[in-house]
Amino acid sequence: MRLFDALLRKLIRKGTLIVVDAAGRRHIYGDPVLGVSPVAIRFTDSATPRRAAFNPALALGEAYMDGRLLIEQGDIRAFLELIGRNTHWDDDDAVRLRLWRPWRRGGLWETWNWKRRARRNVAHHYDLSSRLYALFLDEDLQYSCGYFPTRTTGLEEAQAAKKAHIAAKLDLCPGQRVLDIGCGWGGLALYLHRLADVDVTGVTLSQEQLAVARERAAAAGVGDRVRFELLDYREVRGTFDRIVSVGMFEHVGPPNYRSFFECCRALLSTDGVMLLHSIGRADGPAPTDRWLERYIFPGGYVPALSQIAPAIEAARLWVTDVEVLRLHYAHTLSHWYQRVVSSRDAIIALYDERFFRMWQFYLAGAIVAFRHDAHLNFQIQLSRRREALPLTRDYMVEAELTFIAGAAVR
Repeated sequence: MRLFDALLRKLIRKGTLIVVDAAGRRHIYGDPVLGVSPVAIRFTDSATPRRAAFNPALALGEAYMDGRLLIEQGDIRAFLELIGRNTHWDDDDAVRLRLWRPWRRGGLWETWNWKRRARRNVAHHYDLSSRLYALFLDEDLQYSCGYFPTRTTGLEEAQAAKKAHIAAKLDLCPGQRVLDIGCGWGGLALYLHRLADVDVTGVTLSQEQLAVARERAAAAGVGDRVRFELLDYREVRGTFDRIVSVGMFEHVGPPNYRSFFECCRALLSTDGVMLLHSIGRADGPAPTDRWLERYIFPGGYVPALSQIAPAIEAARLWVTDVEVLRLHYAHTLSHWYQRVVSSRDAIIALYDERFFRMWQFYLAGAIVAFRHDAHLNFQIQLSRRREALPLTRDYMVEAELTFIAGAAVR
């Protein structure tokens, strides 16, 4: 406990953390903050604090999953929020952020997602039961950052707004061919077809997602125009007027960025347009959190804009628009976390208590990453030709307002 005690005394300044060690001794850190309740945790063994002193996120995540770290006051989100409040990237607390997430060298090997490895990594996360995702996602099963026009926007409305926001940037016309790379359970592909009378091909590496997406297209009677395939992006053939990719780029890995954009350029028609929506970092390149890489997203990597831009330039694509969504994912994740907590019994029935705690830690940690650390979302619009899109952004705003008004009427 001695090393972990020293870490917490440096780390915790804002808010109060009470730690009860395996011997029953109480240790108190930080100072009270108005409106912020103290958090109390208990260790059931003496080994966990020692491990946590060297890699807090990994050791504490594993301990929470295994029941060696118990939350006695507050919950795991409150505990991680307390950490985040003391390691806020925007200000001088970032000095203490290095104590919580010690950088490790390397990390590129884990993100070298060749085809077979990419399939295995996707299966680890996305081939979980679709019933799990239905418990906490919106009705359309959008598993990516929503778009919140106001702070009071609900999850269903935010995901509908996200789809309209993306569709507006694609500048769609009836009859166009659209490729959806990483199509998930098919919601966006079906939306784009319904909205703009376009033909959509969605590709995924998840057997579970593929089955659900095909069922949805068949049920809607549009299986001839909205098709879904089990394909790696490197295996896609043909020419498309539009390409959209939402929440998939995080699984490409830096060693493959250039080939990814070269593939996209080769698939785009001469006047083609692409919209890439990805989680990103504001603090520059950094390795993936070890707990997240091990238990949630093997092979996953969150890019900095400085890593994406050179690959786009090498592929000779025009960057026609860039938008940064800062707190939208924090709001999305908060909704997901609340729904997961409310579905505790159902999730344990699907898997077990350990899985529930793992999922809870994952979402709570992600909220902190987007609210206090340097995580955000990028939407990058690309084209092969500089003349492919209107000269100003007005067309996006007009189209988005039209899409939202049309949805309200329906």
